[in-house]
Amino acid sequence: MSTGPARHAGHAPFVGIPSFLRARVVDADDHFEASVAVFGAPTDEGSPFMAGSRFGPRALREHSLRFVSGGPGVFDPNRGRVLLERELRDGLIVDLGDADIVPTDIVSSFASITDLTRRILAKGAVPVVLGGDHAISYPVVRAYSDAVHVVHFDAHLDYMPFVHGVDSTNAHAFRHIAHMPHVRSLTQVGIRSLRNTATMWNDTLGDGNRVVTMAEFTRLGPEGVAGLLPEGAACYVSLDVDVLDMALVPGCVSAEPEGLSYAQLRDTLLALAERTAIVGMDLVEVNPTLDVGTGVTAYLGAHTIVEFLGHVCESAHFRPADRPAPVPAEGTP
Repeated sequence: MSTGPARHAGHAPFVGIPSFLRARVVDADDHFEASVAVFGAPTDEGSPFMAGSRFGPRALREHSLRFVSGGPGVFDPNRGRVLLERELRDGLIVDLGDADIVPTDIVSSFASITDLTRRILAKGAVPVVLGGDHAISYPVVRAYSDAVHVVHFDAHLDYMPFVHGVDSTNAHAFRHIAHMPHVRSLTQVGIRSLRNTATMWNDTLGDGNRVVTMAEFTRLGPEGVAGLLPEGAACYVSLDVDVLDMALVPGCVSAEPEGLSYAQLRDTLLALAERTAIVGMDLVEVNPTLDVGTGVTAYLGAHTIVEFLGHVCESAHFRPADRPAPVPAEGTP
């Protein structure tokens, strides 16, 4: 009996249990070796307007399956080569499922996200976190202990003051992050929303953060933005899908006009991968309940992660546990 059709059906994006890029599913307590470890942070209790981004991790996983129906690796026609072939063939990307989320208990949920991130870092893998709203970046970044530079792509500053004990919404994350002792710099890219307040603007600049508005991005370009980071620096990238123009992301409650094109975002991420050592990333604010029927926002989110990861894993700066630093030539200090 021929098994050809069955094998083909097994790779189709609409069958099977959806892990990200069909990566093997592991438990954080298991022994595993990997370059990249994906997990979901499905909470949106930090979203003060409309809920729904808690379903983002599931949608991102489902749409990621559209990139691997042809076998291991993702062919990039612009560069004429296959991305992530080794990582997917050799099982170097794993999916740890989701952090434990306790509804209405943000403290416990955030503790779970931090703990899972620390477990991944302890195994030498690079965390890739699927949000969830943007509040989840705070518990992820606090899991790091080594020095890190944070690049924050967003239409909004997310630098709301802590007032009346409210400090854990998606508008507060980067006020937390900027003051962490291991965070050496915060660069905020794509800022443009009229809902940013003068207080947030003055506070982030007053704290020494670098803000790249859309007007300045047009002048700097992708290479100029990457050039704001030290060569070879450890870099954590946080991606709110609303950094893209609102026409591209109907499934995002906080979408804004005059955002980045996909090409601008892609080229900036590529420039960062070439210049810095990417030590983690998150992608947040995909809200499937608002998306159009074909799930274009979730698809674009998965597309962004896949293409960025492809370039990260090719970078000379990428040093996961399975890929040791090169041995210096004899006589080299």
